Amino acid sequence: MPQVAPLGPGDPTELGPFVLTGRIGEGGQGVVYLGENEAGERAAVKLLHVKFSGDATARSRFARELRAAQRVAGFCTAGVVAADLEGDTPYIASEYIEGRSLRETVESDGPLTGAELERLAIGTATALIAIHHAGIVHRDFKPDNVLLAEDGPRVVDFGIARIVDTTGTVTSRAVGTPAYMAPEQISGEPVGPPADVFAWGSTMAFAATGTAVFGGSSIAAVLNRILNHDIDMSLLPPQIREVVRACLTKAAADRPTADEILLRLLGRPGSGSASDDVLAEGAQAANPETGVSLIPAYRDDADSAARTGPDAADADDDAAVEDAEDDAAGRTGGERADGETPGESTDTDWVAIFRGAAAPPPGAARAPTYPRVPPVGAADDQPRTVRFGTPPGRPPARPRTAGNRARWIAVITTVVALLATGGTVMASRMGLIPGGNAGPSGGAGTSTSQDPGTAPRLVSVADKAKDTGTLTIGVKGDLPGVGHQPSAGAAFVGLEIDVARYVAGKLGVQPSGITFRRISRGERAGLLKNGQVDMVVATYAYDQSREDMVTFAGPYYVAHTDVLVSSGSGISDLSDLAGRRVCAPQGSMSFSAVATAAGKLVAVPAENYAVCMDMLTAGTVDAVPGDDLILAGFAARVTGMKLSVLGLDLSDERYSVGLPPKDVKACMAVRDAVAEMYADGTMRSLLAKYFRNVDFVPEEATPPAIPCSGAA
Repeated sequence: MPQVAPLGPGDPTELGPFVLTGRIGEGGQGVVYLGENEAGERAAVKLLHVKFSGDATARSRFARELRAAQRVAGFCTAGVVAADLEGDTPYIASEYIEGRSLRETVESDGPLTGAELERLAIGTATALIAIHHAGIVHRDFKPDNVLLAEDGPRVVDFGIARIVDTTGTVTSRAVGTPAYMAPEQISGEPVGPPADVFAWGSTMAFAATGTAVFGGSSIAAVLNRILNHDIDMSLLPPQIREVVRACLTKAAADRPTADEILLRLLGRPGSGSASDDVLAEGAQAANPETGVSLIPAYRDDADSAARTGPDAADADDDAAVEDAEDDAAGRTGGERADGETPGESTDTDWVAIFRGAAAPPPGAARAPTYPRVPPVGAADDQPRTVRFGTPPGRPPARPRTAGNRARWIAVITTVVALLATGGTVMASRMGLIPGGNAGPSGGAGTSTSQDPGTAPRLVSVADKAKDTGTLTIGVKGDLPGVGHQPSAGAAFVGLEIDVARYVAGKLGVQPSGITFRRISRGERAGLLKNGQVDMVVATYAYDQSREDMVTFAGPYYVAHTDVLVSSGSGISDLSDLAGRRVCAPQGSMSFSAVATAAGKLVAVPAENYAVCMDMLTAGTVDAVPGDDLILAGFAARVTGMKLSVLGLDLSDERYSVGLPPKDVKACMAVRDAVAEMYADGTMRSLLAKYFRNVDFVPEEATPPAIPCSGAA
C-alpha cells in the first residue's frame, strides 16, 4: 500500500472538489496528493509543480497526459475522475489505487509465481490493449508503474505517454526508463506500441525472477545489453516463457501485439484485435477474487495464428512534438518518494544469464512503420505470422561487425541525450551512473580478452557487491588453517577465509556484509549456478574442475601434490617412500599421484585427513599425501612434534575463486584483487600467519592469472 506522508508547509489543503490529506509522492513534473471528495471517494491528485504553472510547454505536456489518460478504457488502469488545467493550480485527479507497486512487492516478498504471476501477466496485457486501442503508447511501462490492487494489477502513469500519429508512430527521441526501453527507443528508430510490448516482456521477467533482466551498473551497460544480448529463457516459468521470448525479440516488427499476448494468455486464437468482451474477461481473470488459472501450457508452435495490422487511430496535433521529460513523474495512485532509487540491479536471486545475440537482419528493425492503433473490435486486413517460441531451424548468429559499431554509436548518442535532458538525475536514482567509466569494455561487464561469443552474466557479482554491500561466499569448514569452522555456529577461520574477506573488500563489501556458507566439494558448482552463493573460495582447483562450467578467477594460490612426514622420519624425497605406510584418505587423488611417482607403497585407508593426521602423530603411518597447503594447515595445529612438507611439487593445483557462469566482470575484478593481495604483501603475511610453525616453503610469487573468458 502506498505510504502517505503528512502535508508539509506550502502544500495546498484543497484542489477542486478534493480535500487533501497527505502526499503520495513527487516527480519531476508534479506532486501527487491523496484527496477525498464529499462522497468519501479517494483520488490521487497530481498537481503541476508551481514552477511550471506559468510555463506554456509544461502545461501542454500536462494536458497531453490528461488526454492520454482520458482516452484509455478502464480495463486494469486508473481512470481520470476530475481535472482542471485552466486555473492557477493545474491538477489531474485519478482513481486512487490501494496497493504496492510491482517493484516494491517483488523486492519485499520475492518473485511472483503460479497463479499470482498469471494474473499479473493477464491484467497488464489487458491494460496495454486498452492503452493501445486508445491510440496511446505508454513508453514507460515498468515495475514501478504497475500497482497490485485488491482487484488485480493496474497500469498507471501516463506522464510521458504519447498519442500515436497518422503513421502509427511517435517521435523517436529516447524517453523512458533505460532498463525497460526497447531497442528502437535506444537506437533512435520510430517508437510505437511494440516498444510497450518489449517493456511488458522485461517487466514480466522481472516479476518472475526478481531482477531487472537488462539492468546494469551504467546506462551504457544497460543499453548495450538491450541491443545485443538475450536473456536465458529457461530461467522463466513455463506459464510465460514463450510469450516473453516473443515480446523480447529485438526487431519491433516481429513482436506480437498486446492483443495477441492476451489472446494467447487466455488460450484463444492468437490473432486479431481483442474485443471489449475479451478485455472484460482479462480483467476478470486478473482479479484474485474471480480469476482462475487460464494460461495454457506453452510450446514452440509452428502454427501460431496470423497477426494482423490494426486500423488507424485519430491523430493528435501535438504528437509530432517531443519535449524531453524531467525525472520520472509522480505515479497515479502510487508512491514515488523523492530520491527513491529503483534498484535496477539488486536481489539475491539474480539468476538470469546473458548469451550472445546476433544483430537483427539488415533492415529488420531499422525503420519500421507500425500499423496504426485500432479501435476496439477493428477488423484484420494485413495478416502475418508471429511465432511464440524459437522458430525451428533458425540459423546461427553471425559475427557482429559494422552493425555493432552502429549500435554503439546509438548507445552513446542515447546516453548523451539522457544526460542532456535531465537524465543525470534519473540515472543516478536508478544506480546507472556508478562514477566510473562505462562502455563496450568494462562497464558492461565485458572484457577485451573475452571471446566475442561469450556474454556476461546478467547482473555481475561485482555489481551486486557494489550495489548491496553483501556477498554470500561458499567456503570449506573442515580444513584447519585453510577454511575451518571449529564447531557449529563458530566463526570461520583460515587462509581462504581471509582471502575471501580481502577480495570482498576490494569489491566494496565490508566484513559485516559477508555471509560464509560451509559447502562440500560436490556442492560448489550447483550453488554458484543457482545463485545460492555468489562466489566460492574453497580449494577449488581450476584444472580439476573445468567441467563444472563456472567462471574461475585467479588463482589466488598454486598448491602442489606433496607429502607430509615427521621431521625425524628419515624421509626426505620420493625414493625414501618406497615400502612405507602411506595414508590413503577417502576420495583423495593424491595417494595415486604419489604412488605413481614413488613406486610401491603400503596404503593405509582412512576416512578423511583428520584421521590421517591422527595416524601420523600416533606413528601408525609414515606419510600423508595431499595438497601441500592443506597438509600444512593440518600440521600447524599439531603440538609436540615437528612435521615437514617435503616439497615434491608433483602437480600444480590452481586454487581459484569460483564465480557464476559467464561472470567476466567479476572475474576481472577478483583477478585484480588477487594481484593486489600479492603486491601489497598481504598473501605473504597470511601464509606466515597460518603456517609459520610448519616446515613448509609456500608459494609467495604472484601466480599467472587465468584468462577471464567467462567459461570454465
